[in-house]
Amino acid sequence: MRYLVYIILFFFGNVAVAQHHFQGHIDKERWQSEIYLSVIEDYRTLDGINDEQIITKVESDDSGFFKFDQNQLDVQQKIYKLHVDNCSSFNQGGNHFDGHCTDYKDILFIAKRTDSITFPLSFDAQMFCDIESNNPKTSAFIQIDSLKEEMKFAYSEFRSKANRELNNKKWFKTLQDYGKDMNEPLAELYIYAFLSDRGNQFHSYYLEDLKTNTYYDELLERLKSSYPNSSYSKQYEAELTSDKFIVFPSEKESGFKWNYLWLGLLIISSLLNLWFLISAKRKKSKKQDEAKEQLTKQEQNVLDLLLGDNTNKDIAEALFVSVSTVKTHVNNVYKKLNVNSRDELKSLFSK
Repeated sequence: MRYLVYIILFFFGNVAVAQHHFQGHIDKERWQSEIYLSVIEDYRTLDGINDEQIITKVESDDSGFFKFDQNQLDVQQKIYKLHVDNCSSFNQGGNHFDGHCTDYKDILFIAKRTDSITFPLSFDAQMFCDIESNNPKTSAFIQIDSLKEEMKFAYSEFRSKANRELNNKKWFKTLQDYGKDMNEPLAELYIYAFLSDRGNQFHSYYLEDLKTNTYYDELLERLKSSYPNSSYSKQYEAELTSDKFIVFPSEKESGFKWNYLWLGLLIISSLLNLWFLISAKRKKSKKQDEAKEQLTKQEQNVLDLLLGDNTNKDIAEALFVSVSTVKTHVNNVYKKLNVNSRDELKSLFSK
């Protein structure tokens, strides 16, 4: 009986403390020291910077080395992103966290809670070009990107309609087969998002391919099998259903007014997005209020002056206390709110 208890403690103990270990180097001469880790729940938002997707951040040391050692990842595989940028952290409410920072570098990868991943610097201090991981699926996107580079070269060799039509047929099948052979539906979603993007030249061919190719329905089955009830499966199924109504006219010739249905769905989707936005703001406001409640009245006064970019001397003069007293209050505020700098304090109370 005692040995059985040890075995149970061993296995369940390992699960309880399971952590991901991500580490690597960035080029300190080129980038700021903050490295952000995000989770991508919506595979249509792979590009750009979205503050709603950020899980956490760390700072690199003087050599550019960084490390994430936490347990915030899901036990199931998801799409994640690391990114660095050169947008001012003092302007996070402006261009930094609204997806408009143009000077950034990122890498997309697949991971789960127990993964150990290294992002090494390659030649000429190139970063986020390679991945070393105990999870063979982690580098799937890098492999697909390499294949996409070959694809771009094939299209650019002859810019004719005939060449484009031949390449469409060839590369759609090549990428779809490549993703299927990886035995990872998330890698196939990465390919699907690229081929079906309404903003690229392949979208019209994708709609034609959807009419006869069973690949898309098969991918849905693989997603439901590997990731049941996930946001990825639900989003893909909704998109596939929508696109099928576009390519099969007979569905639209029935007596049902599909236009009204889509309009209704659009309105519902807009209302839901508005509700999520308001809910997120309320949660942040509540979090800020709860944080302030930990502080004494004088510490709250110090907090308000800190958020107003006042120096310690300015705060001392405003509160009629000594600078050393202000420093004590500032340290107490940092400790109670679990921050280490004014930048983190501003981020916590940003609008």
